[in-house]
Amino acid sequence: MNHKLVAKILGAMLVIEGVALMVPTLYAAATGEDALAGFVVAALCCFGIGVPMAFLNTTGLRMQRRDGFACVGLCWILLGAVGALPYVISGTVTSYVDALFEAISGFTTTGASILTAVEGLPNSILLWRSMTNWMGGMGVLVMLLALLPKLGDGSANLMRAESPGPVMSKLVPRVADTAKILYIIYIGLTVAEVIVLCLLGMPLFDSITHSFATIATGGFSVKNASIGHYQSDAITWAVTIFMFLSGINFSLLYMALRRRWRDAVSSEELWLYAGTALASTTLITIDLVRETGISVTDAISDAAFQSMTVMSTTGFATADFAAWPAVSQCVLIMLMFMGGCAGSTAGGVKSIRFLLLFKNTQRWLHCILHPREVKLICVDGKRTEESTMTNVACFFFAYMMILMTCTMIIGLDKVDFLEAFSAALSALSNVGPAMGSLGPNGNFAALNDVSKLTMSAAMLLGRLEIVPLAILLMPSVWRRK
Repeated sequence: MNHKLVAKILGAMLVIEGVALMVPTLYAAATGEDALAGFVVAALCCFGIGVPMAFLNTTGLRMQRRDGFACVGLCWILLGAVGALPYVISGTVTSYVDALFEAISGFTTTGASILTAVEGLPNSILLWRSMTNWMGGMGVLVMLLALLPKLGDGSANLMRAESPGPVMSKLVPRVADTAKILYIIYIGLTVAEVIVLCLLGMPLFDSITHSFATIATGGFSVKNASIGHYQSDAITWAVTIFMFLSGINFSLLYMALRRRWRDAVSSEELWLYAGTALASTTLITIDLVRETGISVTDAISDAAFQSMTVMSTTGFATADFAAWPAVSQCVLIMLMFMGGCAGSTAGGVKSIRFLLLFKNTQRWLHCILHPREVKLICVDGKRTEESTMTNVACFFFAYMMILMTCTMIIGLDKVDFLEAFSAALSALSNVGPAMGSLGPNGNFAALNDVSKLTMSAAMLLGRLEIVPLAILLMPSVWRRK
């Protein structure tokens, strides 16, 4: 590992986090909130440690693939460790483990919380929670590449390590320009939602914080009842639409902006994503009307919102789906597994991996009947490399092993199997709420520190798709050559 180069990247990331901390710092100073000291201390830590590291001389050093993965893993761990300081120092939470859980949940856009009530918290704390969602949504190191595109060939290794999905595609030849395009789309969607929510009657502060959480598919709300607080069908449907857009591969949104409509709508992953959302909404609607007797209109609204918030792994709520009929809960758990599209801010296994696994299963059955025939797997008319298929299968195996291990650890915390399993799945897929007492009307405060640390690790593993953290355990990564 190029230790000096990795340290330089970590320092630059800390500086970016310090700049971000200045926003709630200025807000707290302007409004006279007691949380000011927490933000000042955290910002000073970022600048005091980050600035000397960011100016290390790395002339002649070239970032290798393992350096990129190590940078990503270490950056996200450090990001959460420092981001937890404002919660503890301000007195918002008394335990550093709880603060770390909240910070990692924010940066990984999981949206799981240990806070029992958010409406009584200082607005600067609520703003920081939403900002952690927004910063983590597109990726902190993607932001670094957009702001400081000076890594040359190393940029591709950083972006490959942080980008969700089985493959990393560049929108334009230069990685730094790709990062800029992604953030332009990201900011554009955020601004558009802020405007729409304000026009629909949501206060400006609420519109900004909820837009940060929606576009990042993070789910942190400034209201105890989440989006259900506003009792507005227009707001509910607006958030539903933006959650759907945030779960789409941003490269497809870029194609749409460039008026390459045929390329965008021909994506097999997009059709699977949209079709699954429509099918799950229909199935849950029928189940709710049949089992609970609510009106068809209310059932469609609740089903569409909750299907989309779970599938996009946002985690907002307008209803307590933990109390829904068994069929509806089963559908939502399957959506937790699937998640959104690769190249989006959504979590989960990703639609493209499910598509590839389905095609590979078809090929397996076909080869049983025709063992001498060579059958290729194609997506969007392009051949999928066998190495990609191997990576998908290995990822899914690792995902399931981590899921069951986390379920067993959380299960030791005196919760039933459904709660333990859904909590582990929610953390690993970056969804937020789980089932039972850990559902939308509850939180994770009652879990012990071991369970919270386990979920925090699962959140990081899910957001980074396992590899950047897993390779930190390999001795060869830490060798200089």
